[in-house]
Amino acid sequence: MADWRGRAVRAGKRPFTRPPAAARVSGAKEEAPEHTMDPRADEEQEPASVSLQRTIVDAALYRNGHRIDGHGSLAEIYRKLPGEPGTMAWIGLYRPAEGQLLAAAEQFGLHELAVEDAIVAHQRPKLERYGETLFVVLRAARYLDEAEEVDFGEIHLFIGPDFVLTVRHSQAPDLGAVRARLEKDPELLALGPEAVLYAVLDAVVDGYAPVIAGLQNDIDEIETEVFGGDPKVSRRIYELSREVIEFQRAARPLLGIMRDLEAGFEKYGTDEELQRYLRDVADHATTAAERVDAFRQMLENILTVNATLVSQAQNEEMKLMAEVGHAQNNEIKKISSWAAILFAPTLVGTVYGMNFDHMPELHWIFGYPFALALMAVVCVSLYLVFKRRDWL
Repeated sequence: MADWRGRAVRAGKRPFTRPPAAARVSGAKEEAPEHTMDPRADEEQEPASVSLQRTIVDAALYRNGHRIDGHGSLAEIYRKLPGEPGTMAWIGLYRPAEGQLLAAAEQFGLHELAVEDAIVAHQRPKLERYGETLFVVLRAARYLDEAEEVDFGEIHLFIGPDFVLTVRHSQAPDLGAVRARLEKDPELLALGPEAVLYAVLDAVVDGYAPVIAGLQNDIDEIETEVFGGDPKVSRRIYELSREVIEFQRAARPLLGIMRDLEAGFEKYGTDEELQRYLRDVADHATTAAERVDAFRQMLENILTVNATLVSQAQNEEMKLMAEVGHAQNNEIKKISSWAAILFAPTLVGTVYGMNFDHMPELHWIFGYPFALALMAVVCVSLYLVFKRRDWL
């Protein structure tokens, strides 16, 4: 660890250079695809050094875990960095623009691919080594109680032999609190840039705890709504599933990052005590990843149960509608049957009530009883027919 911190900053570094805007427009060098996805506009109105100074949250030199200088410009910090064992610089940037990061890259000789990722942001969590510089991307998360949703942020760390450059693209976590914590523990901070990496990793993973608690509470509420028959619960399940998937994309890659760090303990001479701290963070990250995986499975199960309950409710409604329709059909059958029975004598009576002179059996003495008997026979016959067919 001491040998690693004692090497000079400039040794083995590839300086990052980028053609000016005019050259890019003229086609002298094709612009990188990552840069074309950057939603932020290029800031060419003022010198990069001026913009950089505005976006520096904190910049300080530390020797043996104690702060010896701070609040200077990046160039001043870099000039004062002697490259002596036990001395390092820690610069924190918040949402810097392209020109600001290019100035920092020039000062510390950062690799152009890593700087390109930091400019564009929206990267997946990862760990990459560029010579003596370690580039780490982390996804922070915080739970918003009022909106009941998860807000995700992004942090980029450049860890060199004797410098740490943090680029924060979100409000969480509060790296100022991380710095204050380390400054209160000089023994830990004296372990060098890797101690800063540990502290940031620990803050990010600790920030997952309230998010997990909030998601668990949301899932419990959803379970109650599902079995309570809330018709809007399907949309809430879908929205929460998207947040859990996004959270999974932030937490799951941390396991690979911690494995890569652990694999380099011996090669890069990581302090034994710091190894214990990093393993503890790995344990917490594993727990968080497992909980998130469980949340995703739970939501899939809840969605299946909700679909089953909705299907059952629809079947019950269809059954009820069928029963109502069947009852209506029976009533219609009864009404139609009685209407037919009553129509028969009405038809006979209507025919013989037309008072024509020439009608069969009009002057027959048994004509009236015969008409009544005919009406009765027709009505009884129709009744028996409808009764046999269960219409009555």
